[in-house]
Amino acid sequence: MSYFYSGFGLSLESDCEIPGMVPTDRPASIDTRISLAGAFPNEVVSSRGDAPWYVSDGEDGEAPALRAWRLKSGEYFRLLYLDGSDFVIDRAGAHVWGRWPPASSLADSATYLLGPVLGFVLRLRGTTCLHGSAVSFRDAAIALVGPQGAGKSTTAAAFSRIGRPVLADDVLPLFAEAGSWWVHPTYPQIRLWPDSVANLWGSPDALPPLTPTWDKRALDLTSPEPRFEPRGLPLASIYLLDGSSTDAVPIIEDVGGRAGLVALLGNTYVSYFLEHQMRARELEDLAALIAHVPLRRVRHARNLSGVQRLCDAILSDCELLGCTA
Repeated sequence: MSYFYSGFGLSLESDCEIPGMVPTDRPASIDTRISLAGAFPNEVVSSRGDAPWYVSDGEDGEAPALRAWRLKSGEYFRLLYLDGSDFVIDRAGAHVWGRWPPASSLADSATYLLGPVLGFVLRLRGTTCLHGSAVSFRDAAIALVGPQGAGKSTTAAAFSRIGRPVLADDVLPLFAEAGSWWVHPTYPQIRLWPDSVANLWGSPDALPPLTPTWDKRALDLTSPEPRFEPRGLPLASIYLLDGSSTDAVPIIEDVGGRAGLVALLGNTYVSYFLEHQMRARELEDLAALIAHVPLRRVRHARNLSGVQRLCDAILSDCELLGCTA
């Protein structure tokens, strides 16, 4: 049986239901096929991988969280995670195969699939992605980017609580059309740490666990009322979250030119996988992006209690900029 999905700017076909995504009718064409119930292709199984192409840093003496190989002279890529979740992606980004160990589940596998795996698929297909979230503002999108721990997901969840629909979280796919930059919606879920849930909803148990084996919680943006924006929207402004301030009131300033380009280069998605030609394409895209879309640095105190002040400051700045479609 096949399941069909629309997300990340892609038409997807999967042989399993994907937790966190909402099935759609069969589209006219398929961009990427996802095989989670079958075996890896024979040519991949029979190939002998050399030393890993990429190895992530281990934490506190632990083994690396991710190892990656190029297989068959770069026709395929294999991503192997520390918990045994294993993915193969073809060079065109047209097919993904996945499997997981007995101690894990489809839900565990989907946490990788809907993050770095499809993020890498987008990069293979020529789509530049930021590491961030996006919410709607007057039929336009405003992006929230920043390093790990900057509060992107928490801020997006806070925006959703005050009626601002969310387009994307974690993976932020961008595309250019008719002289404007647009954001592709991804899927209707935000992943939050328990302390963020406790701050926004009063208890860490107010939202269900993402999976039985992960600490993060899942915010469903389809219920009890829709808080997901399924349309692609033009990007009106990008906010770079900087939690270095000690002031209670967030300070927002313009970032342009070389400093803006460097800031965005440091906040692209799965940049550690990019080959030379992909990096060159990314640089061109980001230079064009900051020439057309305001980039604003938000200096704020890195504490959960100030997230509503952060939202208010960003919305006020959007008003001053005249952010609309």
